[in-house]
Amino acid sequence: MKKLALLYLAGMLTLAVLASFHSTSSRTSSVDTLKIPDGVDPNDENWKGIDLAPKAPVQPLTIDEQLKKFLLPAGYQMQPVLAEPQIQQPAEIVFDGNGRMYVLELRSYMLDADSKNELEPTSRISRWEDKNNDGIYETGTAFVDGLIFPRFVLPYGKNSILTMESDQDNIYKYTDTNGDGKADKKEFFTNKYGRSGNVEHQQAFLFYGMDNWLYSTYNAFRIRETPSGIIREKTGANRAQWGITQDDDGKLYFQGGASGVPSHFQFPIQYGNFEVPNELAPGFVVPYGAAVKVSDMQGGMDEIRQPDGSLNRVTGSAGNDIFRGDRLPASLRGQLFYGEPVARIVRQINPVKKEGLTTLHNVFQDQKSEFIRSTDPLFRPIDMATAPDGTMYIVDMYHGIIQEGQWTPKGSYLRMKIEQYKLDKVVGLGRIWRVSHEGFKRDTKQPRMYDEKSATLVTYLNHPNGWWQDMAQQVLVQRQDKSVVPALMAMALKGTNVNGRIHAIWTLEGLGALKVSTVAHLASDANPRIRIQALKASETLYKAGEKGLVDLYTKALKDKDNEVVMQAIFTQKFLMVPNHESSIKTTLVSNKSAGVKLIGEQIISPPKSRNFNVAELSKEQKGILERGELVFAELCSQCHGNDGMGKSMGNGKLLAPALAGSFRIQQHPEYAVRVLLHGLEGSIEGKTYAGGLMQSMKEQSDQWISDVVSYIRNGLSNDASFVSPAQVAAIRANTNKQAGMYKFESLMKQVPVEFVPDQSWKFYASHTASTRVGGNASPKSAFNYEGWSTGKTQEKDMVFQVEFPAEFTFSEFHFTSNSGFKKGQRPKAGETPEFTHTYPRNITVEASTNGSDWKVVQANVKGTQGDNIITLPATRAKFMRLKLAEGVTAAVDDVTPWSMRSMKIFGLR
Repeated sequence: MKKLALLYLAGMLTLAVLASFHSTSSRTSSVDTLKIPDGVDPNDENWKGIDLAPKAPVQPLTIDEQLKKFLLPAGYQMQPVLAEPQIQQPAEIVFDGNGRMYVLELRSYMLDADSKNELEPTSRISRWEDKNNDGIYETGTAFVDGLIFPRFVLPYGKNSILTMESDQDNIYKYTDTNGDGKADKKEFFTNKYGRSGNVEHQQAFLFYGMDNWLYSTYNAFRIRETPSGIIREKTGANRAQWGITQDDDGKLYFQGGASGVPSHFQFPIQYGNFEVPNELAPGFVVPYGAAVKVSDMQGGMDEIRQPDGSLNRVTGSAGNDIFRGDRLPASLRGQLFYGEPVARIVRQINPVKKEGLTTLHNVFQDQKSEFIRSTDPLFRPIDMATAPDGTMYIVDMYHGIIQEGQWTPKGSYLRMKIEQYKLDKVVGLGRIWRVSHEGFKRDTKQPRMYDEKSATLVTYLNHPNGWWQDMAQQVLVQRQDKSVVPALMAMALKGTNVNGRIHAIWTLEGLGALKVSTVAHLASDANPRIRIQALKASETLYKAGEKGLVDLYTKALKDKDNEVVMQAIFTQKFLMVPNHESSIKTTLVSNKSAGVKLIGEQIISPPKSRNFNVAELSKEQKGILERGELVFAELCSQCHGNDGMGKSMGNGKLLAPALAGSFRIQQHPEYAVRVLLHGLEGSIEGKTYAGGLMQSMKEQSDQWISDVVSYIRNGLSNDASFVSPAQVAAIRANTNKQAGMYKFESLMKQVPVEFVPDQSWKFYASHTASTRVGGNASPKSAFNYEGWSTGKTQEKDMVFQVEFPAEFTFSEFHFTSNSGFKKGQRPKAGETPEFTHTYPRNITVEASTNGSDWKVVQANVKGTQGDNIITLPATRAKFMRLKLAEGVTAAVDDVTPWSMRSMKIFGLR
């Protein structure tokens, strides 16, 4: 190998030859003498036997040196395709339709043991190409730079990606419009996608499923782009952290984090959660990493295998891939791979299915080994992917610390090991490897799908590499080219490649070209895999009003293949087909298959919910949705369609606008309430509808309007707040002088809109403290999931202030105040913990035009724990502040701060 040479051409980094090189991290040699912290019992299982003698610091190796540290099965090799300094701290890779590799670089991750500056805008998404087709990705650009710990990257068109930042709620689409390899256009894609928590506990890995829906870890819903907007549907809780992949049938496998094992893989996640015993084969949780001696495991000495210092029980996992390529041994096809970065291993799993239930087996367990091991303590495999060239790529962060700072505090076992081996000094590195085999050559045909005709893409649905199949489907669906429908129909009905037929079915579904007659034909196919896909794909048609499909579902309950029967049960329950429970009970009498029995019984008698991702609805809210759904079905659906997507009148025209996925419907509730009260006529955002108008419903009661608006904001793939009868009454009173129907333009001038913070806003608080380890101590964080806190007990005259770039007219403040365990609380099982409530007890809202002269807008505003809405008289100002009118009396050793997160400010245009 030759020396690494960098050429800076036209603003692009070109890696001429990837070769042996020394890390940019300095090689330190100092050693420290450490001792067990004061107050720690040396005989505690976490500390007993710990070796804290001075050790030589762990040093990063060159590429050549690291290659010698891998332990691989016979015939396999590791080949570098991209490394530092071109990339730093890679965490995910995804390929687009032209084979370009996007790399998620978490450049702020664990730069020291305290997560310092972790939420600074220093991360990026880079894009890399292998222009000379030698297997090395030598040409790259920073496609999007200056990001705050981005959660994922998903190619979404020729020069576009989807991503979002930590602690935020919005996904954005970034596009390179001028071809320089750098995104210059940022567009809103969807909102309400984020969640609170440290960087390990937020949503990640946006994944394009074979069913044309987008999924992510943590979030118990899926989303999909439609002509009317982004729609969403609730799913089961996947309990995953970092990694989603799918098999040849489109079943998703979610990867757990701290559990160290896959988190959800048994059944399609959209059908909910089921409890399946013995999903993991005996001994599955035991890793067999190589001896690394460092013993840097969070759990302490009881998780360390002696005498080699390796991990004795999985404690973390990241990244996963069902290998579906064609340039490695066939025995790997359909196998699940994932990384355990604490154990420094890549595990190969054989999913064994029996009577519809899957058990996961470690392929190398009998040999007490793993697919890939390394004696280099810096090997940190955290993602993997089937590549366009038919092989598998491994993302190695090559990092010192692989645990979030919340779990590495001073005095902890892991902190001692970090300091002992100077692991905090190894940062800014990262390598991407190709797993190859001596019996196979990589595929040198480079994809150019964005530049090829749709008819050519259809042929790729039969490609032996699953990556080509997936990407061809995605490009065809995004292109919405109906000219290929006849070819897709022929492939779906008569094709000889089962995997290709499955992709053809879902491409038809994604193009809106799937027909009931086609589904009926496929549901009688000789291959049970095709029959299953026919049932799944038909769900889209049933939701659009094709209720006659119920006969097909009833027939499928008697199928000779038990997995087809299971799918029929899933579909009936998912669609809430009338009398589905009775049909399932009848099936259970005659079918004793383990899988049929398990899902059937749990649908009839669900186990107690442990779904922590989905907020439980109150009895009152359930009643509101039930009443609203009834009104919608009887009245609203006549124009807006059964699924809220708008009733088609042909020629691309709708009778009325789609409500499902509507941003207007999900924003401020006044929009929908005003329309129902007074009606709406004319075009909407320049688009006309065949119906022409929406009649006033003001003769209906406040409760009736509350029920309907709450339903369309929550029950049609939407996700928004409920609307109370009191809110309706207030809007009714405020708009009683409205004469006739609204015109869209005039209506939007009267509906409050959210003012979104940007770089021109300025923030001030009298007191500010970080809300988490590695967080920002900034009042600006009140507007995201990180949140802002005074850090000390509430006192009179504490202030939170915003200065805007110009005068605006404001009408509402929304924010959330969290509660938490009181300081020092460690509740035992069964105990009711005491909580600290951080809501402001009494607020005065003040406004100013110059920042010096303040007037009271509203006084004596009482906060509440959880969500707060402060409604104000319309006020025009350049400065707004919230001021505590009273403090909180707290015990000397207790702290009751004022905290706010997810703040939104609404006003008039």
